[in-house]
Amino acid sequence: MTHRRLSLVTLTLLALGVSLFGTQAKEDLYAPMSAFVRQFAEIHDARTARISSWDQTGGNKDCVMVDPGEDKVLAEIKGPGSIRHIFVGTTTPAKTFLRELVLRMYWDGEKEPSVEVPLGDFFLTGHEAYVRHLTSTFVVINPGTSGLGSHGYNSYFPMPFGNGARITLENQTDRKSAQFCYQIEYESYHQPLPSDVGRFHAQWRRENPTRSTVAAGSKNKVLWEGTNKDGRCNYVILEAEGKGHLLGFLLNIDNAQEGWYGEGDDMIFIDGETWPPRYHGTGTEEIFGGGACPNREYAGPYSGFHMTENRGGKNFAGKVSLFRWYVHDPIRFQKSIRWTIEHGHANNFENDYSSVAYWYQLEPHAPFPRLPAPPERLSLMPEEYLKARTLLFSTQDQLGVLDRLPAEVKERLRNIRREGHRLFQDGQFARALEKFEYHAREARKLSAWK
Repeated sequence: MTHRRLSLVTLTLLALGVSLFGTQAKEDLYAPMSAFVRQFAEIHDARTARISSWDQTGGNKDCVMVDPGEDKVLAEIKGPGSIRHIFVGTTTPAKTFLRELVLRMYWDGEKEPSVEVPLGDFFLTGHEAYVRHLTSTFVVINPGTSGLGSHGYNSYFPMPFGNGARITLENQTDRKSAQFCYQIEYESYHQPLPSDVGRFHAQWRRENPTRSTVAAGSKNKVLWEGTNKDGRCNYVILEAEGKGHLLGFLLNIDNAQEGWYGEGDDMIFIDGETWPPRYHGTGTEEIFGGGACPNREYAGPYSGFHMTENRGGKNFAGKVSLFRWYVHDPIRFQKSIRWTIEHGHANNFENDYSSVAYWYQLEPHAPFPRLPAPPERLSLMPEEYLKARTLLFSTQDQLGVLDRLPAEVKERLRNIRREGHRLFQDGQFARALEKFEYHAREARKLSAWK
């Protein structure tokens, strides 16, 4: 009887994956590989592919141009899958501003986009000509030839979809875009996605200028006094409804003042909570992992002050861009999220704030705010920039006329144009303008002589 009982107990324990003699359960017979190793070494049945702007005639014109008013389809994919990488190669300046080109993405046949962002801002370039090369977890910007304004924009956001994906680029101007080449890598699956997989979203916003209700004597300067006990006048980066988590954001500031604008705290309201929010910060620089009052550029895997103009040599004046990725600390919400930040302490700075929020959520998502028309989106650029830009294009238009000039003369003009372009890309717009004006005078003189 005792032997029979022992056998029954042993059989029961074995059925549960336990042994009286220390034998491992079946699921424990394999090496304890970390999730990191499995992520890269595990073999999947997924099918991988690429959609690109390659020249299908077999030639070398591997770029497209987006006509005025055109909403060009860059990719259309059927079935379940996930976009893993997007590359865009373009040059600046172009006859269309980066904020005049709108990138949209639609998942699973939806009518309204889950991504609607001006092209440059999506790739952390918020101030047009002020491109910064950087390497971060989700966005990488690589340089091309020095002085030519050629940049390689890369995004590595995973973008899963259950029943198709559609990506478009709209030119909202009356001018043809510059050459635009792209590659989109994705994978397709044989099975449907799990029900708990959210969809990628990105949304652009702007407030120019930010609204301040403090007394006139306290505006636009570092304010140590004053209180903010409701967050009502904060700049709002994102308001979303549903269930998901915030992945990160880009914040652009054009500081019209000279003082430190970053005493503003972030305040994040989750699931409709009232004051005080569970997320309350201690200042703008802390969000981006910086020391006190950064005036030098830096960028890391998860955060950065990657653009700080310090206009006219004055600390904190001018254009600033900052990014933050919530990789190890995602901000989760079950019903809603409202991500806000003060502009100066107690919202006493009146500046140009714009932003992109990146997040995942289960569908459906709330309607996006109306994307402002291009004139309402454009950054305020210095007059020298606009004049130099116009002359730069006109010098390019003259190239055909000057073709029959002697080679040494053409090379001298080309060097002038190259130097002007290099200065332009370095943000030295006044000096660039001088070079382009000199080139224009010489071209007129030589054309008349010819």
